[in-house]
Amino acid sequence: MNVFVDRMLRAAKLDVHLYEEVEADRTAMPQAMGVVILASVAAGIGTMGMEGASAGGFVMGIVASLGGWYLWALLTYFIGTRFLPQPQTQADLGELLRTIGFSSSPGLIRVAGIIPGVAPIVFFAAAVWMLVAMVIAVRQALDYTSTWRAVGVCAIGWVIQTLVLMLVFALFGVGASPPAG
Repeated sequence: MNVFVDRMLRAAKLDVHLYEEVEADRTAMPQAMGVVILASVAAGIGTMGMEGASAGGFVMGIVASLGGWYLWALLTYFIGTRFLPQPQTQADLGELLRTIGFSSSPGLIRVAGIIPGVAPIVFFAAAVWMLVAMVIAVRQALDYTSTWRAVGVCAIGWVIQTLVLMLVFALFGVGASPPAG
């Protein structure tokens, strides 16, 4: 089996050893980016049957996913290594990018959202599965012995990322209502 596909399957199976493997493999960055892109494409396909879906939104979704992946890894790196490290914590941004990228593997199931009526269920299941994978990815990349510490890092990062995205959307008027007229 192709190494890339094997790694995605192992990441989706929440294989702790996979996350250690990609953390150590400095050549796995293109693969991690590929997982993020594939998960984004799957989400885009899964939403195509929903009202308001467009090709422009599909492309923007992929770009936003790549930006979100980088921002999430950067936040996780700073929170995990500067504010909540354990004595053995040793990581660099690349390790977080690789492990977090692979934690997007369960997002490929979002392609099933194209089936009428199942998108909300599929997207919810994918979100939960991806969150669990991310906690494992963060725990392994930051060499934590505590899963709860990894949960805390992910939660703090999520709050900060949400605030940043809300600010960006507000600055660029995304989501603003059209003028009445």
